[in-house]
Amino acid sequence: MRAASRFLALLTILSLCLLGSLAQADPAPGGSEKRIALVIGNAGYKAGELATPANDAGLVAQTLQAAGFDVVGARDLDEDALRRAMRDFTDKAAQSGPDTVAFVYLAGYGLQLNGENYFTPVDAEIASAAEVPVRALRLSDYKRQLAATPLKARFMVLDAARTSPFAKTGDPLAGGLALTEAEPGSLVAFNAAPGTVGPQEKGPYGAYARALVEMIREGGLPPAELFDRVRLRVSETTQGGEVPWSVSRIEGSFEFFKRAADAPPVADAEKVAALNQRPLKEIGPQDAYAACLQRDTLQGYEEFVSAYPRDALAKRVRVLIAARREAQTWRRSSLADSPDGYWSYLSRYPRGPHAWDARRRLRELSVALEPPPHFAMLDYDVPPPPPDEVVYVDRPTVYFDDPAYELAPPPPPPAFFLPPRPAYIVDLAPPPPVYVDYALPAPAFVPIPAYVSAPANIAAPPYNVYYRNIHNVTAIDEINRQNVEFSRERRGPSALAVGAGAVAGAAAGLAISRVALPPAVANRAALPGNGPAGMNGPGGRAGVRPGINGNPALAPNGQPVIPQQAARPGQPGLPGQPQQGLAPGARPGLGQALPGQNGQPLQQQVNRPGQPGQGLVPDNRLGQPGLPNPNGQVQPQQANRPGQPLQPGQVQPGVTPGRPAFGQRPAGQGGPQPLQQANRPGQPAQGQPPQNGAAPQVVRPGQPPGGAGAAHQQVIQQRQMQQQQAAQQRAAVQQQQAAQRQQMMQQQAAQQRQMQMQQQAAQRQQQAAQQRQMMQQQQMQQQRAAQQQQIAQQRQMQMQQQAAQRQQMMARPQPQPQPPRGGGRVCPPGVPCR
Repeated sequence: MRAASRFLALLTILSLCLLGSLAQADPAPGGSEKRIALVIGNAGYKAGELATPANDAGLVAQTLQAAGFDVVGARDLDEDALRRAMRDFTDKAAQSGPDTVAFVYLAGYGLQLNGENYFTPVDAEIASAAEVPVRALRLSDYKRQLAATPLKARFMVLDAARTSPFAKTGDPLAGGLALTEAEPGSLVAFNAAPGTVGPQEKGPYGAYARALVEMIREGGLPPAELFDRVRLRVSETTQGGEVPWSVSRIEGSFEFFKRAADAPPVADAEKVAALNQRPLKEIGPQDAYAACLQRDTLQGYEEFVSAYPRDALAKRVRVLIAARREAQTWRRSSLADSPDGYWSYLSRYPRGPHAWDARRRLRELSVALEPPPHFAMLDYDVPPPPPDEVVYVDRPTVYFDDPAYELAPPPPPPAFFLPPRPAYIVDLAPPPPVYVDYALPAPAFVPIPAYVSAPANIAAPPYNVYYRNIHNVTAIDEINRQNVEFSRERRGPSALAVGAGAVAGAAAGLAISRVALPPAVANRAALPGNGPAGMNGPGGRAGVRPGINGNPALAPNGQPVIPQQAARPGQPGLPGQPQQGLAPGARPGLGQALPGQNGQPLQQQVNRPGQPGQGLVPDNRLGQPGLPNPNGQVQPQQANRPGQPLQPGQVQPGVTPGRPAFGQRPAGQGGPQPLQQANRPGQPAQGQPPQNGAAPQVVRPGQPPGGAGAAHQQVIQQRQMQQQQAAQQRAAVQQQQAAQRQQMMQQQAAQQRQMQMQQQAAQRQQQAAQQRQMMQQQQMQQQRAAQQQQIAQQRQMQMQQQAAQRQQMMARPQPQPQPPRGGGRVCPPGVPCR
């Protein structure tokens, strides 16, 4: 009795918690801020599977749910589903109002081309760089669309800087993601610095997602400082092999979680502020490295190298400087988008990561690939790299953990102001497998600390128990433990019901951790056999446990029904709870309970492989459930497995006379006759000649047995109609997709033609301007030559005139002196004679 009372008390507490959580009460006064999020994890690529993106997306989505975000998410989206999901989210953001915070997290393969970043769907087949804009999503389009929407804050987080398996034909693509800017009120973050990629991780979770979840759950951190701490944590976890990057222009106050007044401090804020104000040369190389990594500026890294040029960490910082300087140089050149801009880049980095991009663009502009002797050099904000720095970026992709760099040990030290990684991050277990197409994995939820809570001014998101009471999972776990102990003490008919209650609590705990699919993806997932491209199985994915015709069941709120909500072999159903995703009157799929007279599933429904339980119809038709008997009871002895004959002379108990079970011929006047041989698919029943000259009965998989009545036939016809409708829907969707692709290709071809025409017109204008300039130069040269010739002629005439004057003066006769009149003395001229 003591155990029973304890169980009832805990069950009451749990019920109150769940009712308070799911009641969707009105938000607190002033609760006007809305939080929406789109989380996508692409892992099942045709070009190569990734170990962590799907799990990372599930972990991030779960944490955002706890912070009050209305999260929609999916995994392994192809091109069409990915475009629709992004469009649905931007439309949702536009309709949410100016007090909305939008968060986008994309995990998978990212690409960069001509200064633009792209996210690749799982079905992408990109052989060359020319196919990147056609087969991948250009993220700047959605980033600008969110920036143009009046929102409170915007987050664009790309966990996609990985070694790419695409574009192996022709000139290589630059690795990683391209440096970009954040619009006002926005934050952009990469899992690796621009132009670099992170190391390959085996899972189950990536270093970036774990660090992001850890810092969000700490609470009390503004966005810029939060992502600075993410960078420090990832660098510590990967031993310098991955250094994230972020830029923030969110000016208003925003916090994912609020910390209570009595909460322990996140870090020594005064010491960190004093450290940032002091010069790096005064604080020692260990703390200086953490300080410059937190600032993440080119000036900060150069200050470290200037202060500690011979320290073991200086070489690592030089690699960071080289990557950042090259990224800034390329961004300036790509924004200029002119021959002079690309020649300027090639003059600095002839074999740099973007040298192939520069030459590819020069070919499109129909100009020389190599820099000419004379051109207008761009005025960069950064000086040219020294010769010993260029060696780090003479390659398409930069790896911080590349052995060719010969980075001296020890690895980068952890930041002194970061606490050790919490246990729930270190020991994070992989999530259970997912049996629903496109649904994100759901890791085991660790409750948020009591001193951390979502802000009070948030409008309550739909279908999210974490926002209202984030400690429900702990109560559910305690209930389950008490139920197990109580069921061991109490033996008898009620023990099974108690165990079912424990399963109900566990299923409820798992149900609240599921993330809703985007609307377009949910509609597509409802189509039969329409799983991600390239996958196996009836639902399109290997290991998927589909519903009828391969369809995952959908709940009324648009969320897929998780496996724990359906009766599976070896697991009881939920007592007193209608099965989600099953329309009234619809026939359940394999392993699901049949509803009773009141529309509720029968209790104590345990369906074990090969042995039907009470209230369940035996799976006796190779995947097609049968019908219950009039009394609603089917004994285990009634199961007829294919390949096992009935005992001679034995009448199967529990079968109404006149309604034979599967594997029996229609009974004659003497009742049902036994079969001496098992009824195999496609073979007629043997053991007795047919009556009244009728042909032997042939029972095939998926067909009802003879004499089953009109109900069987109606169910089969309904299923055939559903299959036909589903096939028509698939064909229509495929036709629509093909038309959209053709229209998109036509639009892109038209845009390319228009761009080529514009480029040709620009080239003609440039050539005409050059010709005019050359003609003007020739005219000026001719004028100068004529002027010089005229001046020379004038000088020559002057010289001739001066020579003639001198000759005239020399040819003029000189006057002779005259003798005096009266004497013989001769007087000099001008002197009178006396």
